[in-house]
Amino acid sequence: MSSSSLQRGRQSAIGGIYILTTVVHCRRPLFEHSRNAEIVIETLRHMERSGRSRTYAWVVMPDHVHWVMELKSGTLAGCMNLFKSRSSRLMGAGRVWQSGYHDHALRKEESLEHVARYIVGNPIRAGLTRNAGEYPYAWCCGAL
Repeated sequence: MSSSSLQRGRQSAIGGIYILTTVVHCRRPLFEHSRNAEIVIETLRHMERSGRSRTYAWVVMPDHVHWVMELKSGTLAGCMNLFKSRSSRLMGAGRVWQSGYHDHALRKEESLEHVARYIVGNPIRAGLTRNAGEYPYAWCCGAL
């Protein structure tokens, strides 16, 4: 799917809660290296500190990232552009991300807690760990 087709119909709403997924270029497992995974995590935290988002959950898988967040300012596109450019620059690894990203706006009838727990359960389903809480690159807000 092309980047332009991913953007058709995309809307950003301040206060909207989104599930975002972005994938490493050529699905290289860059985040098997702890330094790279930690840079991505720090970049997610930076996005919250800068007032662009409120994070509810994230997981950094070997070749992609899932992020559950509330948009606090700007647009989704601007937020993801900053996330990708900052993390790429800090990794110094050349091209890190595929263009585009997948987003899903959480609907009123969807449970934020259920979605967040599903996201942090990805490492178990992928066989990277056996128990919740063991995978070092997953986090969920305790207030859910």
